[in-house]
Amino acid sequence: MKIILALALLILTTQCSEKQTETSVHAKTDTTATGLRYAEGFKVSYRGTIKMVEVGMPYPGARAGFKYLLVPKGESVPKDTEGARVIRIPLESIVCTSTSHIPLLDYLGETDKLTGFPSTDYISSDKVRARIDSGRVLDLGVDKSMNLERLVVLKPEVVMGYTMTSDYGQFKKMEELGVSVVINAEYLEKHPLGRAEWIKFMALFFNKEHQADSIFNVIEESYLETMRLAQSATKKPTVLSGIVYGDAWFMPGGQNYASRILKDAGCTYLWEDDPSHGFLELSFESVFEKAHAADLWIGVGSNKTIAELQALDHRYTKFNPLIQRHVYTSDARHGAKGGSEFLELGYLRPDIILKDLVRIAHPELSPNHELYFHKRLD
Repeated sequence: MKIILALALLILTTQCSEKQTETSVHAKTDTTATGLRYAEGFKVSYRGTIKMVEVGMPYPGARAGFKYLLVPKGESVPKDTEGARVIRIPLESIVCTSTSHIPLLDYLGETDKLTGFPSTDYISSDKVRARIDSGRVLDLGVDKSMNLERLVVLKPEVVMGYTMTSDYGQFKKMEELGVSVVINAEYLEKHPLGRAEWIKFMALFFNKEHQADSIFNVIEESYLETMRLAQSATKKPTVLSGIVYGDAWFMPGGQNYASRILKDAGCTYLWEDDPSHGFLELSFESVFEKAHAADLWIGVGSNKTIAELQALDHRYTKFNPLIQRHVYTSDARHGAKGGSEFLELGYLRPDIILKDLVRIAHPELSPNHELYFHKRLD
């Protein structure tokens, strides 16, 4: 894929110059957020070489956020930290807790700083898998019951975590043990490019803002170019998403990230008028009434074949997309140990997701694009 090759070349050509320029480039005195066009979940202000980073909405419904004062190693910490947690930069070691953090390190050329991860089998990145196989990335156990003794022995400079609730218990224990914690809330961004822009968040901790800007600009242009292509389509196919779990059909809300990217792909998501940003839990009957004649069914969990999907619930056979074999999974690519590449790389590369969706919905517009994350079920 041309865009992947372009980004690979960009990463290679910028890493050398970054080492020479990043340490002196931020002699700024303004205190306004800079450089963010889509991300709403964090902001940064510069005070000379010191950065104040604020994560305003660390989890859904949060009433307060977190502040991190990034102070260059060797410099004095200001007397007034404004209640922020102090982090020394640039980082030489980091533990991440979500696979979506991994591509941020890879693209910034900081893969070698990763020293630990909970349940390393979930990681797909070839670069990180090589480090895991050589014993340079420690498996810290299951996320919610991470082995804190191993973590303390590892002594990472930062644990980059995430949380979906106000429960900060495990992270508090880490801080009590002397391990700094930074919350990454990329998953709350409403715009696909907003999630991708969190590469700029990771870059702050390595003094690689310029490289992150360059990488993001390529992703943004790729996304917008594909969106413009989709706008030229004469028909917008209707789309159904999700499957039944237990007694309810789970699918993205109308203002969800997935709904937005379907719209940008020139599709009509049948629940796009719904006002919610999370996921809907609907009865099978209500979904069937509204979506039995849909053109496409995109997003069917980890199911790999039509037969497997039918075996879960025979009622699926009544839907037009299944009858016409227009059912697609986004779980087509996996790492060496079975980790989902879509879950790992998808946040950073919404442009690839969009290209896939345009190829599915409007094959005449991009006949040469080969599906990357997505695959039609046989």
